[in-house]
Amino acid sequence: QVQLVETGGGLVQAGDSLRLSCAASERTLSSYGWFRQAPEKDREFVAAIDWSGDKTDYADSVKGRFTISRDNAKNTVYLQMNSLKPEDTAVYYCTADEVVIKPRRPGSWDYWGQGTQVTVSS
Repeated sequence: QVQLVETGGGLVQAGDSLRLSCAASERTLSSYGWFRQAPEKDREFVAAIDWSGDKTDYADSVKGRFTISRDNAKNTVYLQMNSLKPEDTAVYYCTADEVVIKPRRPGSWDYWGQGTQVTVSS
């Protein structure tokens, strides 16, 4: 059973940056993604990356501000978040799987981390 552990969340001010990390316990899976969930809202897609790192996908709300990347040698995926806004406040979840047909759907992913809180103050 693959375990994913996210780190890097915290409290920052609007305009600041944070980098989230997600380490896989056993092996590198083909695809990784990040989702987030704000209070009383559905979990929403943030970004995804394929095995090579060449193919990425971003939600429109974060495109140009967030960057997903991976280091296969370290079994780790990152989410660099710049120009943070209060509306980015949420619990951020790392997810992974071998084959992902519809990466923007939470149900498409098998493995999930426990989440890390990101709070952006105005």
